[in-house]
Amino acid sequence: MLLARKWCAARPDGPALAVATVDHGLRPEAREEAEAVGRLARQLGLSHAVLDLPTRLTSSGLQEAARNGRYEALLAHARAIDADGIVTAHTRDDQAETVLFRLMRGSGLSGLAGIPATRELGGVALLRPLLGWAKDDLLAICATAGVDFVVDPSNADPRFARARLRALMPTLAREGLDANRLSRLASRLARADAALESAVDAAAADLWSVDGEGIALGRGALLALPPEIGLRLMGRVVQEVGDGPVELAKLEAVHDWLVALPATGTGARTLAGALIRARRAHIVVRRAPPRRMVKS
Repeated sequence: MLLARKWCAARPDGPALAVATVDHGLRPEAREEAEAVGRLARQLGLSHAVLDLPTRLTSSGLQEAARNGRYEALLAHARAIDADGIVTAHTRDDQAETVLFRLMRGSGLSGLAGIPATRELGGVALLRPLLGWAKDDLLAICATAGVDFVVDPSNADPRFARARLRALMPTLAREGLDANRLSRLASRLARADAALESAVDAAAADLWSVDGEGIALGRGALLALPPEIGLRLMGRVVQEVGDGPVELAKLEAVHDWLVALPATGTGARTLAGALIRARRAHIVVRRAPPRRMVKS
């Protein structure tokens, strides 16, 4: 908030700023902390809103649910005030933790590219301008400005995987795998990911066609693609007609099935709400029919 305010003040044509703090309802102190941010915002001449989550959190998948709810609340507020973008203060340390977390979860190259500096979120730009900064840099800015900051106790709670990874970071840094190198790895993988996506764009332009049944891909041409390109193209088609992003391991299993089929073999598989049917000349993907309820 301090940096954004300073940046805008130096630009006569800079954007208008509004501040929002999400209270996840997980700690009794959180409301006062959010209101303290509001008092500081008003001192800087900025509006401030405290946002509640749209649904109450449960203990299952707590941190992921909190993150999803937080962005849902921020997006709704951005739309309500007609904002063009949402800016967060994710740092290089957050990027490093994300890379390790996704590596641990078996993510593919796209996931290991880490947190993107910009992406679209429901028609609003989600911006993270501080991914190249260390968290200590931001703490030093607050200290210089005489501004207190809050340490969230959940960041050190060993119940959460990210907190356990955070505790490992000093040990990894002593071995040379510090936040800077993990962040650089993410940048390089993001560059490679963009190149692969460009190749998928070209493949889609050549192979993707729509017929009465769904989306069709030339079978021979699809399987002749480098496996990574073919996987990504299949993932795009399934996401287009199915229920959204596809789990990589399940997508790989379907691709392996297609590769293993005899040249004239046929069959069908379902994946993420899509029905994938292998025919002699084409792979046809359409919305899977609803599952039948079986009475016991």
